[in-house]
Amino acid sequence: MPTMTAQQRRDEARVEFDAYLASCPSRKLLDQISDKWVTLVLKSLIDGPKRYSEVSRQLAGVSQKMLTQTLRSLERDGMLTGPNIEQTCLIARTSGLKITASGGVSSLEDLKRLKAVSDCGIDSVIVGKALYEGRFTLPEALRAVAETTNSPHSVE
Repeated sequence: MPTMTAQQRRDEARVEFDAYLASCPSRKLLDQISDKWVTLVLKSLIDGPKRYSEVSRQLAGVSQKMLTQTLRSLERDGMLTGPNIEQTCLIARTSGLKITASGGVSSLEDLKRLKAVSDCGIDSVIVGKALYEGRFTLPEALRAVAETTNSPHSVE
């Protein structure tokens, strides 16, 4: 058997899974790290808007009630309750992708905490509601992030 690099092993593993199939083992992981329907709906909509029926057909196993509840929850704005840094880092490390932290950022301290662990795979953050509500200004946010150093072992 030929030797494979870590990247080749990750690429091969990605081919073996299709999260859209109800029998895919990745659904168990999605259950543990986040609301699986939110994640799958977002993945379904990544290329742009779709009709409700298109999303429903693509997501094998989702009930009409669950899909409606999930879509309604996605319509709501962020809650300003603080980002879930541990889960965001877990998703980034598990997927090998760069992740945008979205939702919950309400303070400069939240931004500093995200920056401190950005080596786990967090490469950007959404702060729209916090800016809109005047929790901090954009210059304050940029200054806070610039003053914070990365510490990759802060979140395990």
